[in-house]
Amino acid sequence: MTTARLPLFPLNAVLFPGLVLPLNVFEERYRALMRELLRTDESEPRRFVVVAIRDGRETAPTALGLPDQTKLSEKGPAAGFGSDPFRSFHEVGCVADAVSIRERPDGGFDVMATGTTRVRLLSVDATGPFLTAEVEDVPEERGDEAGPLAEGVLRAFRTYQKRLAGARERSLTTSELPDDPSVVSYLVAAATVLDTPAKQRLLQAPDTSSRLREELALLRAETAMLRHLPSLPAVDLTHAPTSPN
Repeated sequence: MTTARLPLFPLNAVLFPGLVLPLNVFEERYRALMRELLRTDESEPRRFVVVAIRDGRETAPTALGLPDQTKLSEKGPAAGFGSDPFRSFHEVGCVADAVSIRERPDGGFDVMATGTTRVRLLSVDATGPFLTAEVEDVPEERGDEAGPLAEGVLRAFRTYQKRLAGARERSLTTSELPDDPSVVSYLVAAATVLDTPAKQRLLQAPDTSSRLREELALLRAETAMLRHLPSLPAVDLTHAPTSPN
């Protein structure tokens, strides 16, 4: 396995290969990370690892929603992640390439990153200004019957999307959807409204076919549930949210 040491960006969200991630960076530890990435020549990828935080582990003001006022005094790259940050994160994350990093007048950054490949965390280092991790590549195996499974998932996803968005919302056409099974599996995983643990299971599925089988079951279950709901409160759930740090 190929290993590397890369900056670590924990989130209450899951990034998938091929998907775009906009970030609003305002904490000093992550500002330091972005300043370090800006030192990389523009001709080289500015890589960091996005990893999902385990439920109930994160207490620093990186959490979604309002900061925990009792924890604002914590400082350092591991603030809010306990004495062993490694235990606060899911094992499998995704390498992100920061294609755009724009510094704001207030010192924060607007970042646009793209997921590239899956990696497994081997260790986490909190001795620097931001967290870093030693990681190894997690190859994407195709598995059995990936092609037919992808076709079934796309049909189920179209039905799910129509139920979720309503008849007035334009659904994706065949020409807009990919035909590569692994790309389909990641696109559907990102676009389906699921909680972080469910998305994490999809990210770390052993192969594309396994991911597609789980997605097919999830889509059928979610569509059946939506069929019995009298109304939907948020049409914008069909769009990928911006993940703050």
